[in-house]
Amino acid sequence: MKKLKIFLITLIGVMILGIFLYSQNKWISVEQITVQSTRLPQNFDGFKIMHLSDLHGQYFGKNQSDLLKKINTFKPDLIAITGDLFDSSYDDEASFSLIEQLSDYPVYFVTGNHEAWESHFKELKERLVQMGVRLLHNEHATLEINGQSIELVGIDDPDFGSSVDNNLRIALQESESNKFKLLLSHRPEVFETYVESNIDLVLSGHAHGGQFRLPFIGGLVAPNQGLFPEFSEGTHTKNQTTMIISRGLGNSIIPQRLFNRPHLIEITLKAGAFMHPLF
Repeated sequence: MKKLKIFLITLIGVMILGIFLYSQNKWISVEQITVQSTRLPQNFDGFKIMHLSDLHGQYFGKNQSDLLKKINTFKPDLIAITGDLFDSSYDDEASFSLIEQLSDYPVYFVTGNHEAWESHFKELKERLVQMGVRLLHNEHATLEINGQSIELVGIDDPDFGSSVDNNLRIALQESESNKFKLLLSHRPEVFETYVESNIDLVLSGHAHGGQFRLPFIGGLVAPNQGLFPEFSEGTHTKNQTTMIISRGLGNSIIPQRLFNRPHLIEITLKAGAFMHPLF
């Protein structure tokens, strides 16, 4: 009887641990952020952006149903994907399943390091374009609402061979200095570069929230930043530049998250006096 009791307690403990670890990888958290700026045109007041990053070719529900439910509930004006949509260790079709069902929304995408590592990224890119995704390769696009506009800037990951500084310089050629600039860039660790370039709002990913988040400490480790990274998640503001870092959705080299659930960000832009983002 004593052995049976120990066995049952152990079994229950293992089951609870398994459920907890599974939820850390699959239970999506949604963060809502409002960003306010005097540089934002009045016609963009209330403009809604769904920011997702680092899917890494993984599923969230059957045919991405869990992801789609949250996106469709928010009804964004634009979807921004900041890299690592694909991962050679996982299923490309998981990513295409999501993209195929986002046809009602303008979808903009910039590359991450895992796209640079994909041997067949050219084919993946062509398929994305055929599905209506706008890839921003060191360039900017103009978004316009009733005669007022902002610039949406996108740069490639430096693992494609060119530095963030150089990519951003190319992307900003012929841009208008007085325009509100929204930048999509995979790398958060070069925040100072974005500040020096007078970017208004940066959306980034890459750090996976530090993978394991420790109480009172934060993220444990992030690529290109090492232990206890400064730029692993959250909102960072300096001068006129605000950077919002997604903790990402999927995993790659490290297959488990801890106290760091998959992350979607609902961003609402507000025209008016500049201030730190409102949560």
